[in-house]
Amino acid sequence: MGRGRQKAKATKQARDMKYYSPSTDYSALERELSHPSSTASNRYTDDPVEPDYSEYADKFADDDEEDTRRIG
Repeated sequence: MGRGRQKAKATKQARDMKYYSPSTDYSALERELSHPSSTASNRYTDDPVEPDYSEYADKFADDDEEDTRRIG
């Protein structure tokens, strides 16, 4: 397919997408906006619980005496 045919096809597809207007179900939209689901409203009310990392504090603490990094 040559460049001219390819460009014409792309232009036709872009024009079809630009002027395409699907039918809108306004009653479904109204139901969705007027009655929020209980799971969605309750999902974000509580803050997440921060895990307890205190048991790892000693294990992964930075020790200046014990430097195990390689240099060079």
